[in-house]
This record gives sequence, C-alpha cells and structure tokens, in this order.
Amino acid sequence: MLQVIIEIPESYSLKDKRHVVKSIKDRLRHRYHVSCAETDLQESLRFAQIGAAIVSNSAEFGERVMQKALATIESEHSLRINDSGITSERFD
Repeated sequence: MLQVIIEIPESYSLKDKRHVVKSIKDRLRHRYHVSCAETDLQESLRFAQIGAAIVSNSAEFGERVMQKALATIESEHSLRINDSGITSERFD
C-alpha cells in the first residue's frame, strides 16, 4: 500500500486540484493496475493525500510496483511530495 501527501503549488481552486489528482490516479491505474483514491485533505486547495494498493501473492512484487508508482508521482513537475510511505501486509 502506498500513501502519499502532495502539495500542488499551482492550484488556486478545487477544480485545479481535482484535475491534477484525477490525472495522477488515472495514470497509476492504467500504468500499474492499482486501486487508487484521494483518501484525505479533499477540502484543501493545495494539498492532497492519495492512497494506492495492489493485491499480490508476492510482497516483493507489490512493493516494487508501489516504488514505481511513487516514482511516477515524483516525476510530476507541478507538485511536491510532503510525505510518503509504502507498507505491506501479510495474512497467513
């Protein structure tokens, strides 16, 4: 699971922010086949928290996909990453 808090400095309205967030979510869904949502900070104009998850029988594979997804978000030039974290859970 990936959790990332981003700052969108060029966002001056919720419409601007939603456009950027939707673009990120769509890119992650199509490129990495992950579930993705804006999980917090919905009313903030300049900040968003995005969560992504993948289910796999290999923790290493899942973490590798989440690292690539984070790198994709980092490559967006119009935003800054304030915090991020990748976690794995196993159920035996």
